[in-house]
Amino acid sequence: MFGYTEVQISHFFMTYGLGAFMLFMLFIIGHLAWESKAGKFGAFVLMLGLGFGMFGFIFKLILEWYLTKS
Repeated sequence: MFGYTEVQISHFFMTYGLGAFMLFMLFIIGHLAWESKAGKFGAFVLMLGLGFGMFGFIFKLILEWYLTKS
């Protein structure tokens, strides 16, 4: 498709596309905290609870990079 292989397209979207999606999810969580007037602690709990899966995914990528580096 347009001179790119399936591997190149999937690599692009698994890095930049997924990163953009995660930033958009953080925006949604922040907007949810703002609209509900959760306050600082409530926003922290929302970010912690809803963003914990994203943290695990980022940690997994860092761990894979570290293990393949050495």
